[in-house]
Amino acid sequence: MTPDEWREQGRTFQHRGHPIFYRDDGRGDALLLIHGFPTASYDWCKVWDRLRARHRLIAPDMIGFGFSAKPPDYEYTIVDQATLHETLLGELGIERVHVLAHDYGVSVAQELLARDLERTRAGALGVRLRSVCLLNGGLFPETHRAQPVQELLAGPMGKQVARMMNAESFAQGFATVFGPRTQPSAAELHDFWKLLEFNDGPGVTHLLIGYMAERRQQRERWVGALQTTTVPLRLVNGPEDPVSGGHMVARYRELVPNPDVVVLDGIGHYPQVEAPDGVLDAWFAFVERVVAAGG
Repeated sequence: MTPDEWREQGRTFQHRGHPIFYRDDGRGDALLLIHGFPTASYDWCKVWDRLRARHRLIAPDMIGFGFSAKPPDYEYTIVDQATLHETLLGELGIERVHVLAHDYGVSVAQELLARDLERTRAGALGVRLRSVCLLNGGLFPETHRAQPVQELLAGPMGKQVARMMNAESFAQGFATVFGPRTQPSAAELHDFWKLLEFNDGPGVTHLLIGYMAERRQQRERWVGALQTTTVPLRLVNGPEDPVSGGHMVARYRELVPNPDVVVLDGIGHYPQVEAPDGVLDAWFAFVERVVAAGG
C-alpha cells in the first residue's frame, strides 16, 4: 500500500481545532498503534493486515506528523499527544485498549501508563490500558543516543536546519538507524520522506524535537510508570539500533521489575518495518497470554 492509498482509507477528527488523520479498521479487541518520529501511522502498514484480522486498529498521525495538521505556532509536547490519543479513543467510544508503540510513541505510551496508574489509584473514569507493548524508543533519557541531525534540530540553529532538509539528506540520515542487513529500499525512503514533507512537515521538525528535553523533564514520572504499573508490559527490540537498541534493553532489564523482553537479532530501529513477522509473533504471543490471564 502506498502512502496515498493509506490516506484514502483514513478519516479525520479535531484536536484543539486542528484536523488529525487516523485509521480505524478491523474487528476485535481495540489496539492503539502509536507511531514514532519523524514518520507516521503508515509505519504500521507491513503489520496491518495480520493485526486487523484479530483487532480493531486505531492509528492516528499525531499532530505535526504524516497527514495531520502541522501548525507552525503550536506547542508540541508528548503530554499533548497523549491527550490527542485519549480524545480520539473517547470519540470512538473505546474505554479499554491494548497499546503497541514505537520510538516517540513509547513516550506517549509512558504518559498514558502514568495516567492509567493515577486513575486506578483514584478510582477515576477514563481510558484504561489492557496491555502495552513497546518497540525501540527512548524509554530512558540516559540511554537515548540522539543522531547528529536530531542534535542539530534541538540546537539554536534548529529552524534553519529543518528548512535545509531535503529528500537526499533525509534518506542518508534515516537509513543509518536500520540494521545492516535490513536497509530500507529507495522506494521505502521515498515514502517516508513523502510523509514528512506533506503539509510543510520539515518546517516543524525543530519544534517536534522538543520531546528529547521533555523526556528528561518527565523522567521520574515516565520511568516510574514503567516500574509501578500493573498493566502487562512487553519490550520488543532491534538491538542493532544505534539510538535505542541493545544498550537500552540492558537498562530496561536493570530498572523494570520482571522484564519481559524479546530481542530481534540483526534488526535496527524500525522492527515493524524491518522484521514485521517477528514483531507480530511477539505481539500475538504476548496478547494471548494477557487475555488468558483476564487482562
